[in-house]
Amino acid sequence: MSTHSAPGTAMDSLSAALKCNIIPNQEYLLQGSVLDQYVEVLLHRLRGLCDNVDSGPESFHDHELCFTLRAANTGTPMVLPLRVRRALDVSDAPFQLRYVGQQELGDKSRPTVVRSSIDMACSSTIIDFLTELGCRLDFEYIARGYMFRKGRMKITVSKIFKMGGSKPGEGVEAISQSYLVELSVLAPSGQDAIGEDMRIFAEQLRPLVQLEKIDYKRLGNMAM
Repeated sequence: MSTHSAPGTAMDSLSAALKCNIIPNQEYLLQGSVLDQYVEVLLHRLRGLCDNVDSGPESFHDHELCFTLRAANTGTPMVLPLRVRRALDVSDAPFQLRYVGQQELGDKSRPTVVRSSIDMACSSTIIDFLTELGCRLDFEYIARGYMFRKGRMKITVSKIFKMGGSKPGEGVEAISQSYLVELSVLAPSGQDAIGEDMRIFAEQLRPLVQLEKIDYKRLGNMAM
């Protein structure tokens, strides 16, 4: 087989997989927060509700960098958001590159945010590659917390820290007196029934945390 046909074959396979809805390319998301003094109560409730009861939740300590790639030659300026996350507590873990699209407008009665999402593992040179590509680092932060699973739902409880030193983990400072709580599912497009399962699960966490469908555009307009 000619080497020139390999890229085309790979793209054909990817296109076919997307058309057959076997690639998880959409994220269903609900978000909320819980004050520091109540987080242990929330963690206790999640241990009782989620699948990993015996082993306990999975902890994480990650450094996330958020880049944007701006294309000004397309008539309408385009901004491509890209995120790079790496584990600070696992030395040989691959870096994760993630694209997250805009929130879909769709039906306002949808119980969750629905947006495009593509994740891939990559090497540590990804930051240099994005910089050479022209990407700009907008901000970075440290996320430390716990992850739970309930079926295909993922629940994370994260303390967010802003960077204070020259290296990740040095001089960090908590940005608030609360934890970010996220309930999400990655799935192929067209599986909106997932949202109802997430809504039912979120109801079981009230009144400790109110997981909501956040309208990011409205928040952006309020900040202007």
